[in-house]
Amino acid sequence: MSTSEPAAANQHKIGVLIANLGSPNEPTAPAVRRYLKQFLSDPRVVKANRLLWWFVLNVIIFNIRPKRVAEAYKSVWTDEG
Repeated sequence: MSTSEPAAANQHKIGVLIANLGSPNEPTAPAVRRYLKQFLSDPRVVKANRLLWWFVLNVIIFNIRPKRVAEAYKSVWTDEG
């Protein structure tokens, strides 16, 4: 790169993709747990050692997240979903 080129040309560009990959059927902890299980069990979504991920998912995430996430869904849930 010559000294006449802008410094920004030397920097890497980073993009962020935001996508809605679904939601639970209702704003309850059991429905959120089912949704998280289906979504987070997909190896295309979480690329990690499967045995380690199973432990994290079943022992940590499923015991903490469903109730908290259900409360967040309740705050924005409408009759239409």
